[in-house]
Amino acid sequence: MAASAPAPPRTTDFPAEGRCSYYVEKKKRFCRMVVAAGRRFCGEHAGAAEEENARKRILCPLDPKHTVYEDQLAKHLKKCNSREKPKPANKLACHRFVDAGRRDSYLSVILFFYALNDPKNGDSATKHLKQQASILGNIEKLKLLGPRRCFVEFGAGKGKLSHWVDIALKDAEKVHFILVEKVTTRFKVDGKHRKKNSVFERLQIDIQHLCLNKIPLLSKEKLPVVGIGKHLCGVATDLALRCLVETYAASCEERNEEPLAKRIKNDKTEKEINTLAKEGNEKNVPEKWTPVAGIVIALCCHHRCDWRHYVGKEYFRALGLGAVEFHYFQRMSSWATCGMRKTSLEASNLTTKRKDKHSDASEEHDDGGCRITDDSAESVPGFLTVEEKKKIGHLCKLLIDQGRVEYLQQKGFSPALQYYTDPLVSLENVLLTALPNHSLSPETTP
Repeated sequence: MAASAPAPPRTTDFPAEGRCSYYVEKKKRFCRMVVAAGRRFCGEHAGAAEEENARKRILCPLDPKHTVYEDQLAKHLKKCNSREKPKPANKLACHRFVDAGRRDSYLSVILFFYALNDPKNGDSATKHLKQQASILGNIEKLKLLGPRRCFVEFGAGKGKLSHWVDIALKDAEKVHFILVEKVTTRFKVDGKHRKKNSVFERLQIDIQHLCLNKIPLLSKEKLPVVGIGKHLCGVATDLALRCLVETYAASCEERNEEPLAKRIKNDKTEKEINTLAKEGNEKNVPEKWTPVAGIVIALCCHHRCDWRHYVGKEYFRALGLGAVEFHYFQRMSSWATCGMRKTSLEASNLTTKRKDKHSDASEEHDDGGCRITDDSAESVPGFLTVEEKKKIGHLCKLLIDQGRVEYLQQKGFSPALQYYTDPLVSLENVLLTALPNHSLSPETTP
């Protein structure tokens, strides 16, 4: 019999420094995994080490491609990447927290049902989806979803709110989206939309410097604008309201007030001119056209408001309040989401949550995103309980928001404040909506 062929020589006589000393016969080389300090073998091949002979490694029952110590199997199964991810309960996908639990239209529920039940979602993604679903439901309830309009998302971030509005509109004609964000944002979703009936435009600009009437699209097409925003932080809400109501709506009204044409004595010629003018106006401008069709903004971070830009100054002055009192209310409003300083256990849980939320920091500002702790209150133990501070904080928020409501009423809108999601989802759960008075119908009247 012929002698068996000799085994091929090893490619290297010694493992690389800091690498596992286990020789893999199938690959004819040493394992290249990094080892712990003072060890010769990696975790996968630790059973080959003399000091590890007492511990047995077995195949993972969830994924046989890797091994685990037998005495640590129970702990490993809880964190193994191959474990089955918990799915959100179906009832959570259908819940809408508007006006203390009243459900909105089922359109948004259908759109978000599969997204909310995606096993890839973490807690942060699920929380954002629930809020976006409720905001979209309110936009639909106000009958602001439709063709021939422009949605302006203030503080757009990644643009996910506009993304879901575009999906809800399906094949509506002449729908434009203008996403306003003053900082550079990664992982934007507006670049994924390539539908011919929807146009996405991103403006990197501070809201206080934005003039919508100078955007060529709006000046030419004269599309009604719907202002939207998710967690529009502090002063940004006031700047957005001024941008919509004063800068854009007022300028459009001035342009519509054209001087009367010079009277011509020839009655026949005058009738022809009036007929042509009427036909031209009906052709270019839709019936009952309004510059701002509606406003739907989720409010946030009242402690970041600024008296210089606050739209409710007249409301405060009517109550005998001014800039000094506003500053106090502004500071105390943070108590609604911050309260008193947390205990060590709560602080450790908060740190863990912050790590999960870090990737979405540009979109979320609630539940600690803008945390302010009042050290002066802690210097007097027992002066106010946590619940008392939270109640005062909510009242301060309501007072600031009421000034915005009064401002919109003076500008010819019918505003409303409502809860749009559960506090367990977001502590910043108040939605500001507004419609022009002349566009109200019995179904949309609050």
